[in-house]
Amino acid sequence: MSYLKVSDISKQYDQGSDALVNISLTLEKGEVVSLIGESGSGKSTLLKIIAGLEVQDRGEVYLGETRILNPSQKLVSGYDEIKLIHQGNHLYPNSTVGENISRPLLMYDKAYREERVKLILEMLNLTSFEDKYPRQLSGGQQQKVAIGRAMSIEPEVLLLDEPFSSLDTIQKRELIEELRAIFDQMQMTVLFVTHDLDDALMMSGNLVILQKGKIVQEGKAEDIFRNPTTYYTAKLFSHLNIISDKEGAFIRPMDILIKNKGRNPGKVSEKKFLIHFNQLTVIMPEGEIWKVEDKERTCEVGEDIYLDWDKNKEVCLSFVSSDDLPTS
Repeated sequence: MSYLKVSDISKQYDQGSDALVNISLTLEKGEVVSLIGESGSGKSTLLKIIAGLEVQDRGEVYLGETRILNPSQKLVSGYDEIKLIHQGNHLYPNSTVGENISRPLLMYDKAYREERVKLILEMLNLTSFEDKYPRQLSGGQQQKVAIGRAMSIEPEVLLLDEPFSSLDTIQKRELIEELRAIFDQMQMTVLFVTHDLDDALMMSGNLVILQKGKIVQEGKAEDIFRNPTTYYTAKLFSHLNIISDKEGAFIRPMDILIKNKGRNPGKVSEKKFLIHFNQLTVIMPEGEIWKVEDKERTCEVGEDIYLDWDKNKEVCLSFVSSDDLPTS
C-alpha cells in the first residue's frame, strides 16, 4: 500500500467552476515530489484537502491505512502527521527562534521538548540564532524556522505550498539544496508545490503537472521533457518554435544549430544577453517569430543566419487536441 494516497479527489468552487477534477496520486515513504502548475490550477486547494483542512466534493486521502478526514468529518481539523507550510511563515514576532520552534511541543515533556528543539536547530543550522527574533533574521532563515516548527512534532508528511516565492534567487537556491539534503537524510515524505519549474527541478526529479485542476502528466522530469503529452507540459520547459511544414511539430531554442549557410534562413531582429547564451529573436521566411540560443554569442541584430536541427529532437504534438495547441 502506498504511503500517501490521493484517490479521485474533485472539488468545485462555490460558483460552480472546477477547482480539482479526479485527482489521484501516490507518494511512497521518503519520496519527494514537486507539483507544478500555473496560478489558479488548484495546487493550494489540493494541499489543504490532503492535510485535512478543506472539504472535497468527492474522493479520499489515506496516510498508510489511516483515512484523512476533512473538517466536515472531524471536530478539530488537521493532523499532526501531515504539516502544511504556507508561503507566509506566520512566525510569532515576539517569540525567539527557539520559542517559535517549540510552540507545537508545549504539551510535551520538557526534557523531550528541549531535546527536540536542539535537534531541529542543529539540523537547520540555526543553533546560533536560537535567542534571536524573526525580525533579526533573513527571509531564508525565517522560512527555515517555519519549517523547523512544522518538523518539531515529527510529522510523517510535509506539504510545502510555495514557501520560497518571496526569497531572492540565491537564498532560494541555497535553502532548497539544504532542505533537500535534510529530507533525504530523514527519509521525509514531501509534496512541494510551485509554479516555477526551476524550483521544482531543484527540489525533485519527480514531477506532477497540474493544469486547470487536472493532472496532465507525471513522472521523471527527463521523461516528461523528452515525451510531453500536452502543449502546456512541453512549453513549461522552454519556448517552442513552430515548424511550419510539419503539423504539430516544434523545436526548442536549445536544440537549434546556427549556420552561415544552408536551409531555414532567418534574420536576427533582437538579441538578449542571458547567463549561458544570447537569446536571439529570429524572423523566419513565413513571418514566424523564433527564439534561438546563440551559445557562442556571435550573431548580431540584422544579421542573416541559417538554422538547422536534429530531427530526433523535434517535439511532436500532432496527437494533441487542436484546442491545446497555439493558433499561431
